[in-house]
Amino acid sequence: MKQIICFCLLFTVTGLSAQVADSVATADSSMIPGKMTMVNGDEVLDIDDENNIDSLLSIWYIQRALQDTTFSIPEDRVFETNLPDEVYINRLKALPCMITLPYNHVVRNQIIYYTQRISEKAEMILGLAEYYFPMIEEILDSYDMPLELRNMAVIESALNPRAVSRARAKGLWQFMYGTARLYNLTMNSFVEERYDPVAATHAAARHMKDLYNIFGDWSLAIAAYNCGTGNVNKAIRRSGGKRDYWDIYPYLPKETRGYVPAFVAANYLMTYYKEHGLTPKRLNRPSHVDTFMVNKPLHFEQIAEVVGIPVDELRNYNPQYVYDIIPGNERPYILRVPFEYTSAFAEKEKEVYTYKDSVYFNPNIIKQIASRGRGAALASGERGIHRVRTGETLSTIAMRYRVKINDLKYWNGLRGNMIRAGQKLVVYGKATGTSSTANRSEQAQPTPKTTVAGKNTVVHTVKKGESLWSISQLYDDVSYYDVLKLNGFNKNTKLFPGDKIKIKG
Repeated sequence: MKQIICFCLLFTVTGLSAQVADSVATADSSMIPGKMTMVNGDEVLDIDDENNIDSLLSIWYIQRALQDTTFSIPEDRVFETNLPDEVYINRLKALPCMITLPYNHVVRNQIIYYTQRISEKAEMILGLAEYYFPMIEEILDSYDMPLELRNMAVIESALNPRAVSRARAKGLWQFMYGTARLYNLTMNSFVEERYDPVAATHAAARHMKDLYNIFGDWSLAIAAYNCGTGNVNKAIRRSGGKRDYWDIYPYLPKETRGYVPAFVAANYLMTYYKEHGLTPKRLNRPSHVDTFMVNKPLHFEQIAEVVGIPVDELRNYNPQYVYDIIPGNERPYILRVPFEYTSAFAEKEKEVYTYKDSVYFNPNIIKQIASRGRGAALASGERGIHRVRTGETLSTIAMRYRVKINDLKYWNGLRGNMIRAGQKLVVYGKATGTSSTANRSEQAQPTPKTTVAGKNTVVHTVKKGESLWSISQLYDDVSYYDVLKLNGFNKNTKLFPGDKIKIKG
């Protein structure tokens, strides 16, 4: 095992833009040069030859493509490469950074995974890095933190600010609810600041600084970010009091052992991607956005109607406002708008606030949203309308309203899983103690692909994009934990298309 220590504070990513963005935004999908088409049930980008010169992609499209990316690979899985270890060792040694970047077979495996196994997604992440890293670097620098910590956002979320884990960690930095509260991120019926890249990065910087103050070692602090201080302290005790990451490695939770090696690999990728023939995806991104302080209730559709900024674009710039409403009457909130609309918004600001305000801020509607919270179930039999947001799927919408995916399909006449941003879906509150599918005809019910395995069991064939949770929602009276128990799975079990799992009949 060889240890490589670099000492220079500044970490400049080769080939990445040095432009500092004072906020984070994403481009509207309508700006993609081409159109979305269906291939084998998946939505893909079809770029016209005429527009293929630059091959610009919207940040929205890339974030959608990265929704299922994971950098957790099994410890017993070994990837092969023709590059000798000495090449990796010398390249890591040359990196100017403050944090120890070790090299061993675990790190080597992660580097190969990034640069070869997921090369297409790595190119998307490299494109997002050109956009998000300047903002992250500026914030880390303000806290006097090593700039290479920005790569933690790569392994946390693949630089997707809308990322949501199965454990309900959210955002660019994957904050759990309790930790987000501890670092003063706002989470209420209208605002989810874990989705705000700027606010979440400030919170992540403070959190990482606190962890470093506890352990006095960046590798241990990075591990604690993933699994908590309690698990790292437990590993230290079990190792006999040792405080080197690789000495406590065997005593860490299994899912955390690959976290620091993945961090090393992300640092390697961001500098040496060219040596592996990788090219950052070029993004159609705004050159600048301006910020306004909002002190009154404001709806995105008011801005769209008066100023002309598309609602989807406002959502991309301001993902933290989960119902398109900025509750400026509670306290001042930030609104980010693209530079080309700055003058128009400033000139018409008073008109924007008053435009159809009695409609957009009807007390009954506001009361329903506030009482429902961020996705609590509708009352039994209550009918609601959900407007699909960019990046949402039937699975996430079903989870929000605590209903089954098949119910959503039935209520809205959907044959497949395809939905689009801006589409309106009917949602009904689940009747207590009664299956909402009980009175349907067999012809009306979309059914999953199954075969009979036994008297009380069926076999489900996994389709692309399905998870254990989403599969459990396809069957009446079957819970996520039923699927885990029946198949001997745990919460970290990975599914692949074509896998067959047992379901209680």
